[in-house]
Amino acid sequence: MATHARPGPLPRPAPAGRRVPELDPALVEQWRGGGGELVDLFTLARERLGGIAAFRLGPRPTVLVTDPPAVQHVLAHHPDRYVKRSHRARLLIGDGVLAATGEAWQRQRRLLQSQFTGPGMRRYEQRITGAARTTAARWAAYARTGEVFDVGEEMRRFALDTIWRSLTGHPLDPGTERELAAVPAVVAAMPSLPADVTAAQGAVAAELARIDAVAARAIAAARDGAAGPDGPGLLHVLTEAAGTRPEYTDRLIRDELVTLLVAGHETTASTLTWLYLLLDRNPDAREQALAPGPEGSAERRQAVQALVQEALRFYPSAWILPRCAAQDDELAGYRIEAGTDVLVCPYLTHRDAGLWADPELFDPGRFTTPGRRPAHPGSYYPFGLGPRACLGLQFALRESTVLLEHLLPAHLPRFRSRPDGAAYSITVRPDGPTPAVLGG
Repeated sequence: MATHARPGPLPRPAPAGRRVPELDPALVEQWRGGGGELVDLFTLARERLGGIAAFRLGPRPTVLVTDPPAVQHVLAHHPDRYVKRSHRARLLIGDGVLAATGEAWQRQRRLLQSQFTGPGMRRYEQRITGAARTTAARWAAYARTGEVFDVGEEMRRFALDTIWRSLTGHPLDPGTERELAAVPAVVAAMPSLPADVTAAQGAVAAELARIDAVAARAIAAARDGAAGPDGPGLLHVLTEAAGTRPEYTDRLIRDELVTLLVAGHETTASTLTWLYLLLDRNPDAREQALAPGPEGSAERRQAVQALVQEALRFYPSAWILPRCAAQDDELAGYRIEAGTDVLVCPYLTHRDAGLWADPELFDPGRFTTPGRRPAHPGSYYPFGLGPRACLGLQFALRESTVLLEHLLPAHLPRFRSRPDGAAYSITVRPDGPTPAVLGG
């Protein structure tokens, strides 16, 4: 009796397009041996191969994307094909909106979206201004006494005060400030933590416990209706959501709180610190920002905001945006197989001489003079693009601009020393202290 073999599954057709050009493995090994930063490997790949390039750090190639149309394809046009996997900061932020995916992310994003756009932003104006005035008063004291202070620490202090007022309605008190120093400590430790999740948690267990204790107290106060001097904060929105949305457990509210603390102060503090280091090398930019109009004028505000935008061009809030190809795709004529790691890098796009004239020149006029910056939206994306772009874009620009409007007319720090370089973690931050004194 004849038997017939059951046909096996049909082979999956290869995605259309050419193979992504891959960096010579010998160059990768040379980079490994030299102990360089990951950004050095990215720069080498882009210089050798262009805006879509591959390299191997493991058995499969990783694809680096810096070309503007390809950036927009990945982040804005097809976010369903290029998805986020486990966020590097999940150890700290848990299931907060930055790390969430799928339907959970959509629900969390919808709840927070209205808080950071249009009318939602207006409720935070008084809180941002209050934090800026507190910082301006400290700087006036530094100017009187000649005290040496750290610019980076001051920017972290301001940004943390701003987001704490926005979350709770209360100014940041000294005790909470001391406890929340654990947040940047965990962020700074992340690149060197063990790959094993349990071991990584153990390495920063004390810091995580301090953060959890602060979060638990703040959540309990919000549940008790303890609004601050400026009224209820964003934390009250989250606790009220728990009344109708069972997914908003105390744990998820904690994760959203910590996510907003990380995203709402670490990135802003880094941007403002870099800006002051850039102004130290380019002091005329300060005068040019103050010249267009008097205090409070729209013209001055636009010029001051351009300082922030140019600092973000140099040092974007997220210097790299990791994605994973959820399905086969064709990207700018190249084939991308499902499962491929794709790294979109605004840091390199923003420094591309083919897009930006004199990209290493600090020139805020790019953002005030029509035609001075590339037209393609994928050329400038310091907060990302598409549906997963940073929720706090307008908030970050507003708080940075308000602070500078308070500080720039009276003060420009003179640095006693400057950091040697940059540390590339979740953000790009100065790799060292930034001691300074204030002059007129």
